[in-house]
Amino acid sequence: MEKVDNLDRKILEIITLNARIPFKDVAVKCGVSRAAIHQRVQRLIEMGVIVGSGYHVNPKSLGYSTCTYIGITLEKGSMYKSVVAELKKLPEIVECHFTTGSYTMLTKVYARDNEHLMDLLNNKLQEIPGVIATETLISLEQSIRKEVPIIHE
Repeated sequence: MEKVDNLDRKILEIITLNARIPFKDVAVKCGVSRAAIHQRVQRLIEMGVIVGSGYHVNPKSLGYSTCTYIGITLEKGSMYKSVVAELKKLPEIVECHFTTGSYTMLTKVYARDNEHLMDLLNNKLQEIPGVIATETLISLEQSIRKEVPIIHE
């Protein structure tokens, strides 16, 4: 695997703050050509350093006023893949992690309101074979949202 160098890190630092910044502006800040920036970004995508691009949609603007984290306990950890396959069918689940600690899995879920959340829990999540318990934590406010820091070597 190719190494990420300091120019790559500088580019990442700039584009993680503003993904829509024109490459010509990145080039000026980095002191290289626009073509060099384009090639570097393409290489970072191919290396899997940059994963995805796009816009972040505010869930509240689409009617999803309740953000929750749901810890899921499975009957057996080996059921993880089959449960994930079922969770993927629920569009309200936007993240799922296989975890250590109190839960087998941790999910991030958006619901329209508490009634919608209760329906998701009682009639969908808890009906999945292998799910033996859930614990729901409602997010009152998202205070921080950012990318990991770019470490310069």
